[in-house]
Amino acid sequence: MSQSNQNSQTGWNFDNTYARLPEFFFTKQEAKPVRSPKLIVLNESLAVELGLDPAELRSEVNVAVLAGSGLPPGAEPLAQAYAGHQFGYFTMLGDGRALLLGEQIAPGGDRFDIQLKGSGRTPYSRGGDGRAALGPMLREYIISEAMHALGIPTTRSLAVVTTGETVVREQGLCGAILTRIAASHVRVGTFQYAAQFGEPADVRTLADYVIQRHYPQLATLADTGKDGCYLALLREAIQRQASLIAKWQLVGFIHGVMNTDNMVLSGETIDYGPCAFMDAYDPATVFSSIDRQGRYAYGNQPSIAVWNLSRFAESLLPLLHDEEEQAVQLAEEALKGFAGQFEAAWLQGMRSKLGLFDEQAEDAVLIKDLLDLMHQHHADFTNTFLALTFGRLEEPAMAGASEWSDWLARWRARLAGQTESPETVRELMRRSNPAVIPRNHRVEEALEAAVERDDYSVMQRLLKVLAQPFAHTPEQAEFAEPPAACDRPYRTFCGT
Repeated sequence: MSQSNQNSQTGWNFDNTYARLPEFFFTKQEAKPVRSPKLIVLNESLAVELGLDPAELRSEVNVAVLAGSGLPPGAEPLAQAYAGHQFGYFTMLGDGRALLLGEQIAPGGDRFDIQLKGSGRTPYSRGGDGRAALGPMLREYIISEAMHALGIPTTRSLAVVTTGETVVREQGLCGAILTRIAASHVRVGTFQYAAQFGEPADVRTLADYVIQRHYPQLATLADTGKDGCYLALLREAIQRQASLIAKWQLVGFIHGVMNTDNMVLSGETIDYGPCAFMDAYDPATVFSSIDRQGRYAYGNQPSIAVWNLSRFAESLLPLLHDEEEQAVQLAEEALKGFAGQFEAAWLQGMRSKLGLFDEQAEDAVLIKDLLDLMHQHHADFTNTFLALTFGRLEEPAMAGASEWSDWLARWRARLAGQTESPETVRELMRRSNPAVIPRNHRVEEALEAAVERDDYSVMQRLLKVLAQPFAHTPEQAEFAEPPAACDRPYRTFCGT
């Protein structure tokens, strides 16, 4: 079968709107061919959702495509330009080791970016080699798919291939490329780039593009030339981020590198470098080796989201109003909405985790007191809620303390005031409290087996367990165990 025929049978269906933006926003570039690509893991269910044939994706021709050694029909590879604040400092950035192949149109009509991460140097590489190592690419595959299963908006992973080449970091490592799927890769940093290095017209072009692609309900305003659409865009972005960060907090996820270039306007989680999941509850928890000041600690994530959104608002100021003072006032009013939206989403999620169907004024205090107890006794975040779900009240670290007994009495009284049956309450809690999260020591165990011993069975078993986090099956029990004391403290590192 010819390469063109095989590619067409694969199901590639590109329509690349980003490539039709002014070239100010990107640099067109081919990927660098690699020595001997080998498919390591393929997300078959995601492939089907995208309209791709998993069997064809495993072919030699398409493995070459996933490695950047070939192109699917209709692809227009490019590296996106963007800037951003990294740990509070502004810098020029861009896709330094990634290429956007284009936008796949799925059978249902949805549009998805197909990006190769680790595909080689670009004009934005800043001296780097543009390549990626196997361990970090597998890590992103595992965590992003776990986040999807948890119901958290996220970029996803279609495949990981090894390149047959060595990448040099502190030592020689096995090279790899990840195929990342996203609603888009337009970031707060993309707007910062347009505002800093372009003209107001460039910011407007980008804003119109984001509205058409992610907020079509605002398109009518944009089409009629009403500048209110840009204020509406800011408000919509704030709402999506408030909802997203609340979901992170509810499962103990710590992003680790919440720079403005890692906040996308689609409202998805992106970049799984130094991220990790919290074991013992502590708002000050930091895993990233480069976050020495705790800027991106678990408890800081909501406030950092507001900080990032403020940078987005600054980029939009010329579009919000002709008078700068009035534009600033409009932006500030919109940003004030984040706190209430986040709090509402988080409280609703916490109520569900505790089996509460209605809203009572004292719920916030009940929740705070539980978290304070968990913090004081170093209780495991995920397993404390599982203990409440299944009545294993002797398991949490604070079991036996009088404060725990007092809190349980208040919680039970709160439940008794509802009309829902105990079975209905239990079912809500089962749906709201995952049996498993990607425990850091389990992820490391899988990566070590894969990278050091070429054994992917450990990762495949972990992926299977994480795919249904709310199943609460006996097979998941061992994966719910927190790490042994000798495994702490856990540290993560940037995949570059």
